[in-house]
Amino acid sequence: MESKDTFTAIGLMSGTSMDGVDAALLVTDGRDRVEIGAALTIPYNDAFRDRLRTAIAGTGDMEAVELEITDLHREAVRALMKQAGLSSADVDIVGFHGHTVLHEPEIGRTRQIGHSQRLADHLGIDVVGDLRLADMAAGGQGAPVAPVFHRALAGPEARPVVVLNMGGVANVTWLGAGEADLLGFDTGPGNAPIDDWCWRTVGRMYDAEGALAQAGRVDRARLERMLADPYFDRAPPKSLDRDAFHGRVAEAVQGLSPEDGAATLVAFSAETIASSARWFPAPPTRWIATGGGRHNPALMAAIAAAVAGSVGGELVDADALGWDGDALEAQAFAYLAVRSVLGLEITFPGTTGVAVPMTGGKRYFSSVGSASGTFASR
Repeated sequence: MESKDTFTAIGLMSGTSMDGVDAALLVTDGRDRVEIGAALTIPYNDAFRDRLRTAIAGTGDMEAVELEITDLHREAVRALMKQAGLSSADVDIVGFHGHTVLHEPEIGRTRQIGHSQRLADHLGIDVVGDLRLADMAAGGQGAPVAPVFHRALAGPEARPVVVLNMGGVANVTWLGAGEADLLGFDTGPGNAPIDDWCWRTVGRMYDAEGALAQAGRVDRARLERMLADPYFDRAPPKSLDRDAFHGRVAEAVQGLSPEDGAATLVAFSAETIASSARWFPAPPTRWIATGGGRHNPALMAAIAAAVAGSVGGELVDADALGWDGDALEAQAFAYLAVRSVLGLEITFPGTTGVAVPMTGGKRYFSSVGSASGTFASR
């Protein structure tokens, strides 16, 4: 097949916050050239979100939800192509993460739902999926997988620098001066405990503008109980399931007012994020905040204070650097899809604990033919 210097890719992400499907357009060589394109989010409606929740809990129809979530991703791609004025023939590859319903790296299990072949056939574009599986089969944690994209996106940014992503789980990428200076791991809870608390106590999906947390007081004794979890003393590599702390956290904050519970859970996320710096080879000059958590002023203020009181470094919103903090994970899967097809590494000893840098992902060929056929054979 003909090869070329850059490829047009669309990345897809359905995060553990269960807010919707993110789709993002990227033009990249899969190495250090990254051109950011259009992005959008298609929110899940309440009825589907409930079906997804019950399926993950084991009381719903997982097969039906998996078909539905695949088709929602298809519609996200079509909407993005329409927004960008592109046809299927203009897109070289789609990177499809699916929705994580299980992640147990200690026993080598992870599951992301979504039918990559169905998506490829319906779009008429080849799809790369299953991006975590090869790493886990080789003894890695399977997560996080975005650090190599963070490295490309950060470019000449003064280093050391940390990219902090706050979804249901929070994770960090530490970038040093050298190409191999790459460390990534899940720090602990992100938005998940706060969102779950809001849903249980006030019937809201999340703490809009951090209003509940800002009106509450941190219960320090309960916070210390949560901070004593052995996960936080374990050296990376390490990664988490969205609900890894669910039972213990629910018990720890039981009986608090909605406001005090939210304030205590915000402090929990913030302090575990800041304490992750104990594992960095050198203190960062800057923490770049991405993901939905950066929209919570209470959480951002708590992180800034916790960081200033420990390791130091300025906390900045990714958008202030010209990044799209809401689309970053979807962009990462576009980038990883290109690297996968080119046979380039996507996971590393410093990110997942795998013994050697690993390629990964499986290419699902569209039944109507590859959109452009422009990837080099390997």
